[in-house]
Amino acid sequence: MLKGIPVSAGIAIAPIVQLSQDQPLAHETAISSAEVSSHQSRLAQSIELSRQQLEQLRVQTEEQLGAEKAAILSAHLAFLDDPAFTGEMNSAIESQLLSASAAVSQIADQFISLFESMDDAYMRERADDIRDVSRRLIRNLSGEESSVSFPEEPFILIAVDVTPSETLQLPLSHVRGIATVKGGSTSHAAILARSLGIPAVMGVGESLMAQMDAETLLILDGSTGQLYPAPDEETRKRYEAKAQQEATQREAYAAIKDLPAKTLDGHRVHLMANMAVPEEADALVASGVEGIGLFRSEFLFMDRSTLPDEEEQFQAYKRVALAFGDKPVIIRTLDVGGDKHLPALALEQEENPFLGFRAIRISLARPELFQVQLRALLRASAFGRLLIMFPMISHLEQLRAAKSILEQAKSQLSEEGIAFDEDISVGMMMEIPAACLQADAFAKEVQFFSIGTNDLVQYTLAVDRMNANIADLYSYYHPAVLRLISQVIEASHRAGIWTGLCGEMAGDPVATELLLGLGLDEFSGAASVMPKVKQRIRSTTMEQAKRTANHVLTLSTTEDVVAFLNNKAE
Repeated sequence: MLKGIPVSAGIAIAPIVQLSQDQPLAHETAISSAEVSSHQSRLAQSIELSRQQLEQLRVQTEEQLGAEKAAILSAHLAFLDDPAFTGEMNSAIESQLLSASAAVSQIADQFISLFESMDDAYMRERADDIRDVSRRLIRNLSGEESSVSFPEEPFILIAVDVTPSETLQLPLSHVRGIATVKGGSTSHAAILARSLGIPAVMGVGESLMAQMDAETLLILDGSTGQLYPAPDEETRKRYEAKAQQEATQREAYAAIKDLPAKTLDGHRVHLMANMAVPEEADALVASGVEGIGLFRSEFLFMDRSTLPDEEEQFQAYKRVALAFGDKPVIIRTLDVGGDKHLPALALEQEENPFLGFRAIRISLARPELFQVQLRALLRASAFGRLLIMFPMISHLEQLRAAKSILEQAKSQLSEEGIAFDEDISVGMMMEIPAACLQADAFAKEVQFFSIGTNDLVQYTLAVDRMNANIADLYSYYHPAVLRLISQVIEASHRAGIWTGLCGEMAGDPVATELLLGLGLDEFSGAASVMPKVKQRIRSTTMEQAKRTANHVLTLSTTEDVVAFLNNKAE
């Protein structure tokens, strides 16, 4: 059994087809000064041909999947016009006397290495977009076509990595799954696989290619990340049964898709989804979620060398607002620093980045940057139901300062005659223990709380969630974390406001009854797991959930909490 990152749920059982991704290079790498002009001309022709191909694919994608998914290819087209990308290739031809193909390869490798070295997973996976564009440029320079051909029968694609354009060109009638050596859940290829309903496992490692021969039968479980090459009969029968069970389960989820998240005794809560990039909007709307509990706006800033201006941000927020209509979309203001680096801000490297200059601290220190984002958010609020959320608030003074800058942005727009939602709701992340312990004071100043359990656990338990050596200490079931969650919810209800939760815990069905009993008003997680959460909510009563929560709060160890909840979930 091999293990990778589950990125698109579902089970696939089929022979493999291996995608050859050798990047063709022209034979020459060094040229003479007399050849510079001709190679720059060849590069320009390749760029133009690549632009035409990507535009055609973008149009096809928009027709099949909608404008949001087509925007991925718009980003690829933008690379072709970026002087920091293709401009550097031209410079390399002239200054280093490199051939056009060698220049593309060198500059692309530099960009890929830069992105792959970043701590943030989303940023690392943007390297795939650069790889996609550079492969196309080199193929067009060499005159070679992609060597991949697909059978007219079911297959699972395996590859070192799969680019967005390769994903979009797969024959949907025959491809049953995707498995890759590299990649992760926030890559554009992963987003597209989920939208296309293709089970996928990424980041399996080199063993994926080593253990596969042509037409090896493979079992792929996109929910667990498990792969079984050449399975024995018992394993195959087990997964065939599991696939049938999942199909039945999907039918059950489909039956409650449009029903409210309401307990058997009538208590209503709201199920939302987390969203990383605007391209996910259409798929999330179709999934049946009631809105977006967390839109991570930093991803509009990160895949670039310059900051997005107000108009660009406005268009992105507006697109999401229009997609969800009257459903709420909570947009978190810029949250960078820590594991999310922003090249355009040139932040200093810090010894303790998670305790350093990040999130609201940056926004308040750079009010001109903050106000541009707030103006864009306010303008977009005229086209849907947007809510604004401030991250990493630890001091009441920070919240008041952020609200003051928001009021300044409102005044500017009013003077300019620009429409916005004058009653837009403002909330804050509850992810720092200090804020949780002072929740009563904060509740008087906002319209909602959103508990971010990923960081709350890290800060409460002093555990780096990315450190494998202490991973066993990181748990949102720790009694101290649960008591902080309970305090926040109780404080919000005393003040007449609501509390949501947008960390991984919200999508954990084992935790559903506990959170329900603690009084959580809104659950926001990955859209793929929210049907399970809804099913749990609709199969219990609020009275039972309160009994569960009350008992859990008396337990003293993480192990006791987990054992009790797992026993109830069986």
